[in-house]
Amino acid sequence: MRKLFIIAALLAAAGARAETPRDFLTRFEKEAGSAASAERGARFFNSKQGGEWSCASCHTDKPTQAGRHARTDKPIAALAPVANAERFTDAAKVDKWFRRNCNDTVNRLCSAQEKADVMAWLLTLK
Repeated sequence: MRKLFIIAALLAAAGARAETPRDFLTRFEKEAGSAASAERGARFFNSKQGGEWSCASCHTDKPTQAGRHARTDKPIAALAPVANAERFTDAAKVDKWFRRNCNDTVNRLCSAQEKADVMAWLLTLK
C-alpha cells in the first residue's frame, strides 16, 4: 500500500510541473510549424489589429511595467517574464488569457504564429 502511495505522489508531482515561458515559445512554434520572430511580435503587440485596442492598450508599450485594463482601469501586473516570474508558468492560464485577450484585440483567436512571435518578443525584454 505504501508503494502505491509513493507512486501516486510521484505521478501527481510530475503532472504539477510548472512550465516556463520558453516552454510556451517552443509549444507555439511547434504548433505554427515555423520559428518565431521577435520583431513581428513587437509589431503585433503594439498595433491595433482591426479592433479598438492593441495588446499595449492594457499591458503598455513597456510590458516590463504594470498596466491597467483599458475599459475597467483594473491594475494588471507586468506581462514580461523578466519582470513577473509568475507569467507564463500555467498552461490553463496562458490559454485562457490568450483566448480572451485576442478576442478583445483582434476579434478572433490568435494564431499559433502570432502567439509565438509575441512570446519571442517578450523574452527579449530586459
